[in-house]
Amino acid sequence: MHQKTLVELSAALGRGEFSSEELTRACLARVAALDGQLNSFITVTGEQALSAARAADRRIQAGEAGTLTGIPFAHKDIFCTEGVRTSCGSRMLDNFVAPYDATVTRRLKDAGAVMIGKTNMDEFAMGSSNETSYYGPVKNPWDTAAVPGGSSGGSAAAVAARLVPVATGTDTGGSIRQPAALCGITGIKPTYGRVSRYGMIAFASSLDQGGPFARTAEDAAVMLAAMAGFDPRDSTSVDRPVDDYRAGLSDSLRGLRIGLPKEYFGAGLDGGVAAVIEAALAEYQRLGATLVDISLPNTALSVPAYYVVAPAECSSNLSRFDGVRYGYRAENPRDLEDLYKRSRGEGFGAEVKRRIMIGTYALSAGYYDAYYLKAQQVRRLIREDFLRAFERVDVIMGPTSPGVAFRLGEKADDPVTMYLSDIYTIAVNLAGLPGMSIPAGFAAGLPVGLQLIGNYFEEGRLLAVGHQYQQVTDWHLRCPQGFA
Repeated sequence: MHQKTLVELSAALGRGEFSSEELTRACLARVAALDGQLNSFITVTGEQALSAARAADRRIQAGEAGTLTGIPFAHKDIFCTEGVRTSCGSRMLDNFVAPYDATVTRRLKDAGAVMIGKTNMDEFAMGSSNETSYYGPVKNPWDTAAVPGGSSGGSAAAVAARLVPVATGTDTGGSIRQPAALCGITGIKPTYGRVSRYGMIAFASSLDQGGPFARTAEDAAVMLAAMAGFDPRDSTSVDRPVDDYRAGLSDSLRGLRIGLPKEYFGAGLDGGVAAVIEAALAEYQRLGATLVDISLPNTALSVPAYYVVAPAECSSNLSRFDGVRYGYRAENPRDLEDLYKRSRGEGFGAEVKRRIMIGTYALSAGYYDAYYLKAQQVRRLIREDFLRAFERVDVIMGPTSPGVAFRLGEKADDPVTMYLSDIYTIAVNLAGLPGMSIPAGFAAGLPVGLQLIGNYFEEGRLLAVGHQYQQVTDWHLRCPQGFA
């Protein structure tokens, strides 16, 4: 069962080949047997999952099932789940049990999906390697000495290792696309505002966006359709109907114009990754697409702009964690100031504290105009680069990451080098565009991801372009040794 895609599992459930309870027990058994090698889960919700599976079986038998009914999935531990710990990978929230469901959680429940647990992640989604978690690093199933990418590395590793068919993630600067690339699966970050952020614990509010991980573009389309939609409880949610993402998956790519930014193929790109991307682009040409050289001249400014905007917003968002209302509380504080200082000093990890300090500095009197305001101006220039490019092309392609998965600990002491691993993904978040990563091959024995970037609300086009590629290649079907 574990080698079947979401769509295949749904069809099998409909035919009565097995029940959702049997499928859920199989997934829980794989987590118990194999996750010790990966550390991809923080919390496993076995009894709740089996109860939800039995309810799904009743819906299936009553003929009231949708495609997601009875399908097990893993939830990134940044989405609030009523009655279940929501830790955000931090000591600060190690004891926090959410009193309500995030909108994404509720929509997946309503669709009949079965949550089997909450996945490990970089603390408060801050990281590119899933090494900053309070619960220890997640390991890449293709090489357990390598990182899976971050911050949604637990979800990506769980899907790649076939522990679950699909999972949720969030993407602030590449945190769905980069781990999808490094783990050899499909991941999509939708347009900002397409998926509700209500109940999704905030890192950087103008950048964060939820999305799905899956093995195939078709499975991702099913998940995204359930997750997306307007939410009046989220002031950044866009009131726009959700497209039928599966409807256009079989559309021909003949005449598709693919933009190739010269900035994505220069210095810093690993030669093996470049060769894989070139082969993937040649496959698209065989499918009828046309390659167009373009330029995104402000790409080099995306990393410095991001690392002003994101820490500034994180400094504001994380000020709510003070040891008073919920979360970690220092023992025996002398006074209120001591409570604040020690609760935050002991509750937050090093990377979170680093970003809070950078952001607080950037927002402080005398520096706001010089740093934060200037970064927002650069952000507008980056957006305009993309809009000019989309006047000439339908979709933009390039590598998702400049290299394959690096070794655990390799970049832990060099934050700047770590930050540069998101060089190709960050600009998409700054512009609020949809982006997607699909498996395109291997370099040095590790997966390589091809990034697809679309215009606003063109997730359906990205999914179709990814699906057509997956009809003529089998990279998305490859399974890590030891997890087959």
